[in-house]
Amino acid sequence: MDILGTGIDATEIARVASAIERYGDRFVHRIFTDEEIAYCRRRRDAASSFAARFAAKEAAMKALGTGHSRGVFWRGIEVVRRGGPPTLRFHGGAAARLAALGATGSLLTLTHSRDLAIAHVLLTR
Repeated sequence: MDILGTGIDATEIARVASAIERYGDRFVHRIFTDEEIAYCRRRRDAASSFAARFAAKEAAMKALGTGHSRGVFWRGIEVVRRGGPPTLRFHGGAAARLAALGATGSLLTLTHSRDLAIAHVLLTR
């Protein structure tokens, strides 16, 4: 397995909670997919789940080498959880960038404390 990109991000949970409180669904729907929103809202501590997914998107953008540019947008990177560890799904410009790098997979690690949500992403071939 070759590592083609890596990214890490730490996001303050209180900052994401504040944005949700201030901007509501406008913020949530701009950043997260419908599936991510449904998952987070089912959690007892939704803000921590949203913050972890925000950190994952930031880490993935770093791993792609684009940041929030070149057709890579928030909703183009999706954290999916189906009975196992979280994984990433790429859409649109993010999927195109992933293919251009020659990556065939990704690995995602999420964790959080009381204050921070942290994500690490590896893009692999």
